[in-house]
Amino acid sequence: MKKVSLKDIAEMTGVSTSTVSFILNGKASEMRISEALKKKVLATANRLGYQPNQVAVSLRTGQTKILGLLVEDISNNFFAMLAKTIEDEAEKFGYRVVYCSTENDSKKGQALLRMLAQRQVDGFLITPTSGMEQDIRKLHSQHKPVVLMDRCFSGMEVPHVLVNNYGGTSEAMQHLIKKGYTRIGFITVDLGLNQMLEREAAYSDAIAKMPATKAKAKKTVLTINYHSSKEENKKQISKFIKSNKLDAVFFATNYLGILGLECLREQQIRIPNELAVVCFDDHDIFRLYIPDISVVQQPVEEMGRKAVHLLMDQLGKERTGSKDQQLRLNAKFVARESTSREA
Repeated sequence: MKKVSLKDIAEMTGVSTSTVSFILNGKASEMRISEALKKKVLATANRLGYQPNQVAVSLRTGQTKILGLLVEDISNNFFAMLAKTIEDEAEKFGYRVVYCSTENDSKKGQALLRMLAQRQVDGFLITPTSGMEQDIRKLHSQHKPVVLMDRCFSGMEVPHVLVNNYGGTSEAMQHLIKKGYTRIGFITVDLGLNQMLEREAAYSDAIAKMPATKAKAKKTVLTINYHSSKEENKKQISKFIKSNKLDAVFFATNYLGILGLECLREQQIRIPNELAVVCFDDHDIFRLYIPDISVVQQPVEEMGRKAVHLLMDQLGKERTGSKDQQLRLNAKFVARESTSREA
C-alpha cells in the first residue's frame, strides 16, 4: 500500500504542500492560515491515514522523542515494574521508550548502548553492569542525557537514582536479631555491583554488632555464580543451609529468594518453625506464598518516576529547581509470617 504523502493531502485539499506542512507541524496560526482550512487539511490527513516520516521529523527538530532503557532482565518483576513506570511517566512528556536486557553481560550491554546511540535516542536510562563504566563515561562526556538507576559506579558523577540498600538490609537484620535468630545466613550473587556490596556490608555489620550473649552468631555468606545453572545454584543453596545449621536466611535478591523457596519446599524445611526467611525486594510470589515472606521493599515506582524527571531536566523539558542529581531513596522492611517466631 502506497504511503500517504504531503503531496497527496495537498491535491485532495487544493492547497500547496508547504501549506499542508505548516498545518501538520502546528504552525497554522503563525502562518496566518484560517481555522477552516486547518480543519479541512487535518481531517483529510486523518482520513487518508497520514503518518509523518519520523526520520525527517528528527532531522528537522533534532529529536527522535525516543528514550533508550537498559535493564538487567526485563522478565524480572523489579525491572518489569521499573520499565512500566518509566514508560508511563515518559509518555506524559511525549516520549516513547525502547527497552533492552543486558543479562548482566557487559559486552551485550555495550552493544545495546551502541545500537541505541545509532538510533539517536534522545536520552538513556540505564541499570548498568560491571564493564560498562567507560561507555557510560563516554556518553556523559559527550553531554548525552543519561540517568543510572538501581546501581552506579564509584567516583562517577553521573545523575542517578539509587535505593538505600544498607539501611533496608540493616532494618531487616535488626528484626531477625530481635526475634532471637543467631545463625543467620546471607545468600548473594557475584556481580560485584554496588547495591549487592552494600547489602552484604549491612549484613556483616549487623552480625559483628550482635550482643555478646549471642555466642553462636557468625558471618555466614554464600555467593552464587550469576551465570550458573538453576540446578547448580539450588544444590549450592541446599548444601549451604544444611551444613551451616542456619535458623534464618537472608536472600539478597528476589530471584535468589524464589530459587531458595523452591529448595526449601523440596527439602520440606518448614518456614518459620525450622528456618526464617527474608528477601531483599518484594515479589507477588512472596505475598502469596504460605507463609508469606518478609521482605525489604524497594520504591520501584518512585525510582522510575524520579529517573524520568532527572532525564527530562537534562533534556530541558522540566526545570525542577533542584540541584540534586544523585538521589537515594529509602527501602522499607515489611515483616510477614516467615519471620514470626517469638523471641
